[in-house]
Amino acid sequence: MPDPQPASVYDLSHAEEAESLATFAILVDNEPGVLHRLVGLFAARGYNIESLTVAETDRRAHTSRVTIVTRGAPHVLEQIEAQLQKMVATRHVQDVTRDPNGLERELALVKVKGTGADRVEALRIADIFRARVIDTTIDSFIFELTGASGKIDKFIELMRPLGLVELSRTGVLSITRGAAAM
Repeated sequence: MPDPQPASVYDLSHAEEAESLATFAILVDNEPGVLHRLVGLFAARGYNIESLTVAETDRRAHTSRVTIVTRGAPHVLEQIEAQLQKMVATRHVQDVTRDPNGLERELALVKVKGTGADRVEALRIADIFRARVIDTTIDSFIFELTGASGKIDKFIELMRPLGLVELSRTGVLSITRGAAAM
């Protein structure tokens, strides 16, 4: 006997789609409330923001660049991009993740407390990761590290057992290679 038909489309089983990260670069009007509306768009639909950076990029044109990293299934990421495009203050949206010319970087400041062998090991690892020492005391360092988020995650993982005390990250910044502007 065949299975009964579902009562509604909500009863249909959907194959689990793998989630992935996406980085959206958004050029917006630099005016009060734009960031609030943008974040509200995510909150209202239950989308999570993994990273958010924003700064004015052109004072004369009154524009700011917002970089948002979010996670979702492919159809969800397409919906997010479409919703961002519809915002009144939005001038341009770019999915940097899918752009072969896209570059993403992050900055982290990492404070590590340690003496003796742990201190020497922290310096050795910092050298391998090309982290700069920007402050030092008798028993601590503050390292500055830039690179892909995965590189920073790995550096933090290695510093934890050596005395990681505090961490500050900027969030992802993005840009595309080449002479063309967004």
